[in-house]
Amino acid sequence: MTKLEVLQDKTILAVDDEHDVLETVQEMLEDYGNLVLHTAKEFDRARQLLHSHNYDLVILDIMGVRGFDLLEIAAHRGFPVVMLTAHALNPEALKKSIELGARAYLPKERLAALPDFLADILRFSYRSVWRKALDDVIGLFNERFGSNWKKSEQQFWTEFEQTLEVDEPAIISEEKPEK
Repeated sequence: MTKLEVLQDKTILAVDDEHDVLETVQEMLEDYGNLVLHTAKEFDRARQLLHSHNYDLVILDIMGVRGFDLLEIAAHRGFPVVMLTAHALNPEALKKSIELGARAYLPKERLAALPDFLADILRFSYRSVWRKALDDVIGLFNERFGSNWKKSEQQFWTEFEQTLEVDEPAIISEEKPEK
């Protein structure tokens, strides 16, 4: 099984108030066999979908669709959630995403990496995905906000990063080992 084959037969919800973003997500995911993609452009429709379907993965914009409110619903239902953002690309939104249970945080400027990113979320553990996501986001945040951007919430970041250091298997495998 190749890395991206993990996306086959999955049901994914993508929520964004920008039609072009949803169209791009749809185009990026259309080649994965039997992948079902539901989309919503507004909060009420997304909330309805979250309550009436089971999702293997949920992609939420933060701004324009009340993404944090939707994150709470999705996390409560046990759905892995990726926060996708351009306008809320800041330390406060990243921290809130973590606190509310998001599995990862992806800047829209990195949207081209979405299929690989989603495959990692489905294949790797919570800690492994966040370690990888933070490596990318920390570099971006250091460029935008300076290297001290974590200072005002130092205790939170120290504790969170310590939870990511716990050793655990990096890959979640549904396949049975060969004999």
